[in-house]
Amino acid sequence: MALSDVEPRLDSADPARQLVAYLDYYRATVARKTAGLTDDELRTSRLPSGWTPLGLLSHLVHMEQRWFVWGFLAERVDEPWGDHAGGTDDGRWVEPDGVTAADLVARLHAGGERTTAILTSVPLETRGAVGGRFDADAGPPPTLAWIGFHVLQEYARHAGHLDIARELADGSTGE
Repeated sequence: MALSDVEPRLDSADPARQLVAYLDYYRATVARKTAGLTDDELRTSRLPSGWTPLGLLSHLVHMEQRWFVWGFLAERVDEPWGDHAGGTDDGRWVEPDGVTAADLVARLHAGGERTTAILTSVPLETRGAVGGRFDADAGPPPTLAWIGFHVLQEYARHAGHLDIARELADGSTGE
């Protein structure tokens, strides 16, 4: 699936389609920001927190799956916290062994296709299912709209992080 890193059109009035378009846009932006970095640059942190571009890619793959598949659909997901040290949401991001940026970008796009199918087939006011990420005792799960906007803001924030990491790695700047 070829995604465009051109900002979505201004004339869409369908909120689900707008969410899909912006999620696709940020996936393409993240892929472009990591393209051309060497394996060493992908695995090197330039920030005090210690995260790497490859670790951030892994985080985005797992984060989207956690919210839409494990969360909203309550489907079983292997290693939902696999992007975090210790396999829990308390750990810092880790780099997956034996996985390339191309592998993670492919998984990012595959996850995006699943997200698109969910966002375009289910009303946004629908609450997530109980049994995956969401426990019945914790109150009602969030709506699909809330999940979609939460994931969108994660992508936007982390695309900005990659802007900084890329500039520190090789001087590249831009959207």
